[in-house]
Amino acid sequence: MSYDNWGPQDLSSPAKKQLPEVPVERGMVLEDVQSGWVGAVTRVEKSGGMHIVVLEDRRGKNKSFRLGFGFLLDGQAVKLLPPAPRAAAGKGAVQPGRTASGSVRVADQRARVAKASRIWVEGKHDAELVEKVWGDDLRVEGIVVEPLHGVDDLKAAIAEFSPGPGRRLGILVDHLVRDSKESRIAADAMTVPGAAGNVLIVGHPYVDVWQAIRPKVLGIEQWPTIARGTDWKTGILKSFGWPHETAEDIGLGWQKLLGAVHSYADLEASLLGRVEEVIDFLTMP
Repeated sequence: MSYDNWGPQDLSSPAKKQLPEVPVERGMVLEDVQSGWVGAVTRVEKSGGMHIVVLEDRRGKNKSFRLGFGFLLDGQAVKLLPPAPRAAAGKGAVQPGRTASGSVRVADQRARVAKASRIWVEGKHDAELVEKVWGDDLRVEGIVVEPLHGVDDLKAAIAEFSPGPGRRLGILVDHLVRDSKESRIAADAMTVPGAAGNVLIVGHPYVDVWQAIRPKVLGIEQWPTIARGTDWKTGILKSFGWPHETAEDIGLGWQKLLGAVHSYADLEASLLGRVEEVIDFLTMP
């Protein structure tokens, strides 16, 4: 299991390998790596001999950036090029929409019958977040998301599932960092017969999936630090000044947080990359 890709990376300058070159389009959702600004392209203009792209965030605020390197599209570093010459549109031509994950929406596509392969997440909140952002994509692929309600018995659960070719598992674990309890559980679980090559366990570094929501989406600079010995979710809701004493309070608080998420652009890259990795693993031939 590799942790080498975690941590800050400088994507604002050309990487050693050639980055994909993408003509900018109106409505394209981009992230400027240096500032963290996420927005949809509203216009492209030429000023002082250079192309400028204007991004509008979800609150309607606009910011201009120079075209070129330093942008993420669908979580991937790209080099933005000036708009491609506009071809004459045929009668009835329709610009394809996009799903919340940033994928091109498949028109008139019914959900496939569920495959044997599954995505397992730790709990209900994880499942709801994955469904909200990637649900359209997963229905097209016929992949079901199931909550585990904890990973303490992960090895036994995998053994019962009996993974094998055509019956794969992608598992998303909270707080999967080096030398943590979760990392030891994951390593032991991969010793189950049939797991090698058919089970992928990945994780994000957050205490809870709540933290995968970008703080700016919630109007805060950063997630509050909760003192040891205090239930993390209870402490978070209390710091927000929200009801926090009962299980119902926790559930209602989560629904308010989830309501602030509209697309992949509202989530941290540490979660985006891991979920996309799992989906790729389960859909590869």
